[in-house]
Amino acid sequence: MVEDVGRGLGFGVLGPVTAWGADGNAIALKGPRHRSVLARLIVARGRVVPVSLLADDLWTDPPADAVGALRTFVAALRRALEPDRPPRAPARLLVTDGPGYALRATTDAVDAWRFERTVADAATWQPTEAAVRLEEALGWWRGPAYAEFAEQPWAGAETRRLAELRLHAVELRAEALLVLGSADRAAADLRAHAAEHPWRENAWRLLALALYRTGRQADALEVLRKARALLSEQLGIDPGAGLRALETDVLRQAGHLDRSERERRAEHLDEGGAQPGRAGESLGQVAPIDLSERVRRGEYLGEAERLPRPSDLPRTTPLAPASTPAGRVWEQVAAAYDRAVAPGARARLESTAGLLRNLAVTGGSGLLAAREHRVAAIAAAEELGDAELTARVIGVYDVPAIWTRLDDPEQAAQVVAAAERTLVALPAEEHEAAKVRLLATIALESRGTPHTRGPQAARQAEETARRLDDPALLAFALNAAFMQCFDSTGLAPRRAEIGAELVALATRHGLTTFEILGHLIRLQALSALGDFTAADRHAAAADALAVRHEAPLVGVFTGWYAALRLDATGRAPVTEVEAAYQGAATLLHGAGMPGLAQGLLPLALMCLRVRHDRPLHFDDRTDWGPYAPWVRPLLLLDRGHRPEAAEALHATPEPPRDLLQEALWCLTARAALALGDRPALARAHTALSPAANELAGAGSGLLTLGPVSAFLHDITAVVGRTAVTN
Repeated sequence: MVEDVGRGLGFGVLGPVTAWGADGNAIALKGPRHRSVLARLIVARGRVVPVSLLADDLWTDPPADAVGALRTFVAALRRALEPDRPPRAPARLLVTDGPGYALRATTDAVDAWRFERTVADAATWQPTEAAVRLEEALGWWRGPAYAEFAEQPWAGAETRRLAELRLHAVELRAEALLVLGSADRAAADLRAHAAEHPWRENAWRLLALALYRTGRQADALEVLRKARALLSEQLGIDPGAGLRALETDVLRQAGHLDRSERERRAEHLDEGGAQPGRAGESLGQVAPIDLSERVRRGEYLGEAERLPRPSDLPRTTPLAPASTPAGRVWEQVAAAYDRAVAPGARARLESTAGLLRNLAVTGGSGLLAAREHRVAAIAAAEELGDAELTARVIGVYDVPAIWTRLDDPEQAAQVVAAAERTLVALPAEEHEAAKVRLLATIALESRGTPHTRGPQAARQAEETARRLDDPALLAFALNAAFMQCFDSTGLAPRRAEIGAELVALATRHGLTTFEILGHLIRLQALSALGDFTAADRHAAAADALAVRHEAPLVGVFTGWYAALRLDATGRAPVTEVEAAYQGAATLLHGAGMPGLAQGLLPLALMCLRVRHDRPLHFDDRTDWGPYAPWVRPLLLLDRGHRPEAAEALHATPEPPRDLLQEALWCLTARAALALGDRPALARAHTALSPAANELAGAGSGLLTLGPVSAFLHDITAVVGRTAVTN
């Protein structure tokens, strides 16, 4: 076990790379090459680094016997790290695994890993513990992360990520101090922090709040105005919502600014309410999120800060005016590209495909345009007869997908056909990474279809991606595995595992879009399992990432989740829940996701009314979209047309194997119960039994019919246990 290996050893990368023994004394690591090997393996976080990659990373021009030199460095490191290991006994810490080496260290053994865990856990601690623990963790820093290797390409991303995490920890500690009433200490820490990192709006906001709480209103306003001037003059942008709101509150001396979060929460709870939170005054999840209140206010989940509503977010990112720095850079680079790259160059196709990938995540017209032009780009690549180019054009479009119904089945079929042709055309023993991307594309673009090719492609993509040890490739393959994880009902636990792996993988490697995807998958799966407390955390995490990285489509899913949670937890009357669903539906306007939008609102309202035994009362003009076959029997029953309802029930097909299959099966069961249709009840019981511990439909993160077990109980009561099991 890893826990038994190298007990007491420690590795430091929050500064110059070092190691120390159980006695706390530094271990001699010889020269810089030895330390660089150790650092490179720590960056890999326990994964195998092939010898060839190690050589390329350590030398700009590898020597003739680079492999031999690496073996010498590794042998010396092993002697230093495991001095008591018997001769010829296999190493247990710095191990040889297949084509390379890996460092099997525990999380506690590496200061950077411990620091990362401490910052992540801070949201679960009370303010006193958070302040103490974060202070201790910040003390582990001895200089820039991987100091002597920070400029190396293999270390750059990790050093930047850790530096960002350190700044976040400084601000979390300041928040904890503010909650505890230590505004003067927080102000002293934050002044230097904001000066050193002038583009961090949260640093300026916290500093201004701390100054105000020490009785320095004028200084607080000066800080906010300085921040506004810096952002305007240097970046050409206005301050965010948090800074603007705080400036307004400081000017009018808002009463809540004088009270700590702890005092305000206690006051609110004494009145029987839940503390809604306010800008800059809560630490992570210190105060529970009152989702019902947020739905009533028309907000969506997010950080403990005044975030924009989803309806306020742009559906596409507008082009920056040429007068702004961003606009000027865009125009200059575009012009340089036009001059340097010939109009017919194949590089233009690859660049276009990458741009379409970025365009897709903006949602709205950007998503629709990306889908349309993607097919054209693939066709253009195929016309050139270059299978490798076509594979790159298809594979670079690794846009994370969360919804299991296709927006445009015809376009998807064209992409699948092109990917299949390209797979055949690629050399048999080469281009494994490209083949993984093609297989993942096939699995994603064939989701919700009754073919076996999708699941097969997803399995092949995941297996190969794990073997290749490429984080971005594995994330794409895991997305494909998620989309094909609907062989039966009741698979929410498996999808929860996929989501958890995606979050962990993407967080380690800076894959932001897949990190968001992992949080949304976890949100869905945990909702199916009724664990809304945990789902809240993933909704908040997804929203926070979406705001920081301009991903407006995330608010569609977290907005619907807020309505679902209000519904499932029974905290509001039916009329209020209906209003919440109608509010959530407005988020779909112009979102560019017809596969999600069509028929969704009426389906959610039907599920709500069915669960509460309310009359359905739907207009004949209601667009049920793809859900019409499963709602028609209930609509006819609601109007008293039993013979027609029985006929419609007999014509109802099995639901597609997707995120709503449990809900559609439960609608079929409800109609069959009303009609006494025993064969239909037996089919529904068989289909729903694997999902006995789930909430029907909640796995979509959008709507619910309540516990599947209640439907199974009703079916058994009518048909009998023997009948439904035979």
